[in-house]
Amino acid sequence: MRNHIGTLRAQRGWTQQDLAQQLGVSRQTVISIERGRHDPALALAFRLAALFETSVDALFEPGGTDA
Repeated sequence: MRNHIGTLRAQRGWTQQDLAQQLGVSRQTVISIERGRHDPALALAFRLAALFETSVDALFEPGGTDA
């Protein structure tokens, strides 16, 4: 699944560790999601959307990876 998390994170000047801490997950989880290797559980997808002040649909798109 393609996503825009890395782009949105970088626009805010956050590191992967910063995002991981805000979400309560490991940095490795953030890396895996950004690279499209892991699709987050629905609860985590909603936390990401809330953190980025957008919708889940705006964060994730069907298709390839955004790496």
